[in-house]
Amino acid sequence: MTANGEDVLKLILGNKAYSSWSMRGWLAVKASGLDFEELVVPLYNDTWDERREGDEFAPSSGKVPLLWHDETVVWDSLAIIEYCADLTSREHYWPEDLAARAMARSMAAEMHSGFSALRRECPMNVRRNVPTPDLSDEAVADINRVLTLWAQARARHGSGGPFLFGGWSAVDMMYAPVVTRFLTWSIPVPPFARQYMSDVLRHPHVAQWIDAAQDEPWVIEQFEGGKGTA
Repeated sequence: MTANGEDVLKLILGNKAYSSWSMRGWLAVKASGLDFEELVVPLYNDTWDERREGDEFAPSSGKVPLLWHDETVVWDSLAIIEYCADLTSREHYWPEDLAARAMARSMAAEMHSGFSALRRECPMNVRRNVPTPDLSDEAVADINRVLTLWAQARARHGSGGPFLFGGWSAVDMMYAPVVTRFLTWSIPVPPFARQYMSDVLRHPHVAQWIDAAQDEPWVIEQFEGGKGTA
């Protein structure tokens, strides 16, 4: 607990350069406005297997991100979003309009469960920018689906601001790592998507995450130009 008796939020993360799910969980906790401690645990280094077998990681079977709030534990980025919304205000995370909120939740869930080819062929690495690789038909289909969802959200519900549903919301947090992937892998996108990507990258929370990643000493070779699943 803190000195004033409030329970402490502690967020356990993987590398900020590579861990897309950690980024989503961190953005969720940042959006809450609550103070929290963060612990970055380097993925796949010599102590990774030993560390993930400890008690802190037990609830998630060694996966990150993992949020502890006193004796309460929440793992999985989307669950962390919902927990933080319950702690503070759902207005920080989801559009007020019912139809917009339904679409935002559907898009967040699709990001959560889909786009496996894009994840595999364009792993997250916020420290690099490389020429567009040769992508499979499946990865191209994933990219086109993302762009379609972005276009539909902006057209239907984005008039109130620069993000997918106007204001910064959970669905932007879920797609922020995709924005970094598109940038890293030089994925061609239409003008509206370039503008949206620029606005996401300028969001202070996203900028803070990317800045912190630049100072990390760890390098995972499988994500340095090759294919992976981060």
